[in-house]
Amino acid sequence: MSEQQHAAPQSLPPTILVVDDEPSITKLCKIILQQAGFSVLNAEGSSEALKICTQHEGPIDLLLTDLILPPPGFQLASHSNQFPHVHGHELAVRALRVRKGLRVILMSGNIDKELAGYGLRQGSLPFLPKPFESQALVALVQQTLHASPPSAEPLTEGQPGVPKVGDGWFD
Repeated sequence: MSEQQHAAPQSLPPTILVVDDEPSITKLCKIILQQAGFSVLNAEGSSEALKICTQHEGPIDLLLTDLILPPPGFQLASHSNQFPHVHGHELAVRALRVRKGLRVILMSGNIDKELAGYGLRQGSLPFLPKPFESQALVALVQQTLHASPPSAEPLTEGQPGVPKVGDGWFD
């Protein structure tokens, strides 16, 4: 008998949503994570990622997003736009409101400058500095999946250095 016949039935692998405006980064993350046994969805920006979070019928266990997500083109802010373009931290906040139990990892090439530029303090969410090694990505994903999921409110409301949603910073 093979080992699989002795093992308990396998559950579905965790699903990771990878968001980056750089297709090569998205592709690299997808390859690394699939080789590590994860199911991977990908989006080229926050609008597409928010749409996936809202409309994907299966589970999404973790959001891996670039902090800096430039808009795909000129957009006017609108209350009727259900999937607006937002930067990675705001994407995380909005995704957490849609997907309870979601874990989040932010990634960026310039940690201190970019976090400070967005008024974020290091440690509010797991962070992956770019460039990264495949082992570092997989290890952080596994560690984050085993941690308690954050909620959207502590990421925005009342944390020192984190702007509040609705104060004009993200809207």
